[in-house]
Formats: sequence, structure tokens, C-alpha cells
Amino acid sequence: MTAARRFQRIIATTDFHSAFDDAVPMLAHLHAMKHDSFVVDCGDFFEGTGYYRLGQGRIEQDVLVRLYDAVAPGNHGWDHHFEPDLYDITVCANAIDDETGELLFHPVRLLRVGTRRVAVTGIMGPQAFNAIPAHQRAGHRVIGPVRALRELMLAHHHQADSWVVLSHSGFDEDLKLAESCPFLDVVFAGHCHSDRPEPVVVGDTLVLKGRELAAGYALAHPLDSGWTAQVAGFPPAAGLPDELTSVREAIDAIRDQLRTPLGPVGRLYRNGPLDRHAVLMDLANRLHNGLGAEAVVLNETALRPSRLNTVLTRGDLLAIEPFDNQLVHAHVPEQFATDPAALLAHLTEQMGPVVSAPRPLPDRLPTVLTTGYLADAYLGGRTRQAGIRLNQAVQHTLTDGGSR
Repeated sequence: MTAARRFQRIIATTDFHSAFDDAVPMLAHLHAMKHDSFVVDCGDFFEGTGYYRLGQGRIEQDVLVRLYDAVAPGNHGWDHHFEPDLYDITVCANAIDDETGELLFHPVRLLRVGTRRVAVTGIMGPQAFNAIPAHQRAGHRVIGPVRALRELMLAHHHQADSWVVLSHSGFDEDLKLAESCPFLDVVFAGHCHSDRPEPVVVGDTLVLKGRELAAGYALAHPLDSGWTAQVAGFPPAAGLPDELTSVREAIDAIRDQLRTPLGPVGRLYRNGPLDRHAVLMDLANRLHNGLGAEAVVLNETALRPSRLNTVLTRGDLLAIEPFDNQLVHAHVPEQFATDPAALLAHLTEQMGPVVSAPRPLPDRLPTVLTTGYLADAYLGGRTRQAGIRLNQAVQHTLTDGGSR
């Protein structure tokens, strides 16, 4: 497919997170530019809305295979990259089989962009890899990105004039990567969940990141000497081309399901952006008092920010809690069982802000009520199910909050 096209530039997206409500400009632009652009993604194309939950990743995979030439795996949707069609375009230089040490994915794509021989590879940062659900990454691990890229460059230095990396590590980590690997020409960044409106120059390396959630892209193309790069938003589009009719129909079918109303939004949460911390504090107190759990610990990243109106829809709920987390009772690791402050500090370092109830936590804490993800990844494993899913608890919190 790529042999018949003459590439003039590389276009990169990142952290799309199944944002199909706003995807028409992105899909139309990539389709229009694909004839002479090498189109790539820096990971986390999957998960984040009801389109993923209801479609089980089929629309995302169809879009990637139709419009993209190379993609780096992200911590969201890790399993999908092993499915045959998507596996064929996935590149990653530092994810390996824990037992054999063999690479899990193709390490590099070699192509011409303009007159330049270009090597395109992907890497995943250790923090992002550890955020993959434990059962999905069992038997896998990552080696240091710097080591992997240096080894790859030595193996292919005679085949490439330029090196381009699709990174799922975070922008600050990518700046360090550029310092340690000065042979890189362009690093397209992902995973950091922050806007970076301009490329950053590190030595001779350009580090840049497109806007997330289908809002924009990053672009790089070679000059006579070096590369130039920019970040831009997708231009408006009235609709999708006929070649993407099946994609449009699949999106429309799920959109209709997502409009199902679930109840009026409580006064505290209606007509404004969702305050994840406030919702989780309310929810943690309800779980502590209502389920009789000795302690509740939840991470703010279990929910995603959204904007609510007066009625909670199925789409709203699946956008706020897109990961289908089960609430479970989990063991607290022995070193934290009598030091709740250290437990909260450890989880905050690993996952970002957490909320807990009661406050303060009990001095002795053998178990906590938490999400299945947090229990499996960062605590001592599950003891038993709580009998309620996180999205059910969130729905009750959002629709029962009208009288306070």
C-alpha cells in the first residue's frame, strides 16, 4: 500500500481516546492527506468514551487500519495491538517478551519522505507500561527507551538518514529522551495529557505533540538540512467521504445508543464541567457509609472530565467512567498496613491524586475498598468483589445529588 505513495511529510495524532463525537474533521483531513503523507499515531487511540465500550474497539481498529501507516501502542487498548491487522502497523522498539526477550512488535518502519531515508519507530515509557492492566501485560515488559533506540540505530544506521520516534511516555520524558539520543530528528510525543502548542528544540531534535481527543495533529517534513515541524488543529469538515461510509454508519449507530437518558443530574453537578475530585469524595463517603467498608481509596484517574447538562445520558456516564471498573475489597501491602499516610503517598506517586474515606484513615488498614484496576496494579490483589461497579456508584452519586 505504501509503495505506490510518495511521502512528503509525517502527520501524527495522539491520545484520541475513542472521541468519535468530535472526529469528523480529523477523519476527513487524514483521508484527504493520506495520498502523500505518512500517517502515524502515538498511542491511546482506544478507550475513553462509550463508543469504545459499546463498540469494543471495532471502529477504532477499522480507522487505524484504513487511515494510518504506523502506530505506537499505548497503555489503553494494549491488547488490540496484537490483533493481526493492527499488529502489522504497530511499531515499538522496547516492549519485549519477559521470558524470551524477543520484541513483541515490529521495531521500525523504513521509508522515504521527500529525498530522505527515514526510520520510524515507537517506544513506550515505563510509567505508561505499568499503567496497562496487570492481566494484559502479564509476560511482557519494557526495557529502557534510550537503550532500545541506541541499539536500533546501530542496527539500521546504514539504512536511514533520519530517525523519527512515536513516543508514549509523556512530554517531559521525551525531552530527556532527545537529550540522551541526539541522533533523533523528530520525537512525536503522547501520553502526557497536556497541550504543547509549539515544538521544542533539544539540540538538533524537534519534540512536539498534537492536541488530544481529535482536536489536532503534529506535522513534520524534511528540509534540505534538518526538519521543520508544527502543531495545528484539524480544519472543519462537513462530513466524511464516501470511502468512510461504513465508519460513519458505525459511529451513528452507537451515538443513538449513547443518547439514552438515565435520570436528572443532581443540582451540585448539573450545567457545568465535572469536578472529578468532588464527585469521588462524595462517592467515597457514600461507599464508606453505605457498604460499611472500613476504608475507601479511589484514584482520580478512574474518572474522566466531562461536561454535564440537566439530564445524565448513557454517553455521559460512559465518558465519565469509560473503563468499566469493578469495585473490590483489596489487600493493603504489608509495608503500608499500619502506615496509611505512606499508602496514600505511594498511590499518589504511581497514579496521581487519590481520595479516601474516612478522613483520617484508620491506623491499621488490612484491606480497602477500591477499583479492580488499582487493586491489581498497585495493591496486594483482590479479596472479594464489592457487588457494584464504579459506573453504577457514579450514576447514583450524580443523579442523587440534587438536594444538597
